[in-house]
Amino acid sequence: MLCFACAIEPLRIANRMSGKELYRWTLAGEGGEFIESSNGTSFKLDIDLDELKRDDVMLVCGGVDVQAATTKRLLNWLRREARRGLIIGGLCTASYSLAKAGLLDGKRATIHWENQDSFTEAFDDVELTKSVFVMDGNRLSTAGGTSSIDLILKMIAEDHGEELANAVADQLIYSSIRTDQDSQRLSIPTRIGVRHPKLSQVIQMMEQNLEEPISPSVLASDVGMSTRQLERLFRRYLNRSPKRYYMELRLQKARNLLMQTDMSVINVALACGFASPSHFSKCYRAHYNTTPYRERGNQSARLSI
Repeated sequence: MLCFACAIEPLRIANRMSGKELYRWTLAGEGGEFIESSNGTSFKLDIDLDELKRDDVMLVCGGVDVQAATTKRLLNWLRREARRGLIIGGLCTASYSLAKAGLLDGKRATIHWENQDSFTEAFDDVELTKSVFVMDGNRLSTAGGTSSIDLILKMIAEDHGEELANAVADQLIYSSIRTDQDSQRLSIPTRIGVRHPKLSQVIQMMEQNLEEPISPSVLASDVGMSTRQLERLFRRYLNRSPKRYYMELRLQKARNLLMQTDMSVINVALACGFASPSHFSKCYRAHYNTTPYRERGNQSARLSI
């Protein structure tokens, strides 16, 4: 809902501020007259998955369980419109749909940070970034949420100038316009609520090495401290050991992969740095109070409802 509204409202305001109909939009969807968002709000569709005009820009909006929503008919529609040369973008998780259709092969793209692990595993031919939005030729993508505003403001600026884009941002009370160079996630100090450069550096190394974990002694050495000092640092600021914190990061990635991909439990374990499925299952149960197999089963049940 948020990334959808954040894509349309800047267009409406651009029309209002300019006194002209610079932009028009049409809501298209698969089957039926209405579509319901994940928060229960319904929208009336203007058209089915019909042929668009050659100069249209198609923005596909994705939400929860995008894999289930990416139907064969939707994929065929995306491929057909792509062959006709349309500019096509994926908002939030819809980058998955574009990639599944093969429209992002050899392209740079982004997707919501929660879906990055599963996306990387599924699409080797896409150069995934952590940017707020990406414009690569006639393919667009955003990380979701308010990043739609940044993409649309960029498009307005290219179409009608920076002055109008800034006026739209002002109306939205959007005081900090982000570019495609900005990262979608909060900085590590902001996320953990601690401003300690060495602690942030270690956590960054952990996040970048989940498949092949680095030992605490090597992490400590890389930031110029002893293993004991690193232990004290984590205990003081995060109330857990470096090993425990690292394990939680790996299990978070594992849960994302279980929920968002059809990777086998064994492959999920390997992708998250576990040498054996039994060890992975034991650690997963201790943290989430369920097994990876049950987690996968519960997700399948939810998708079938």
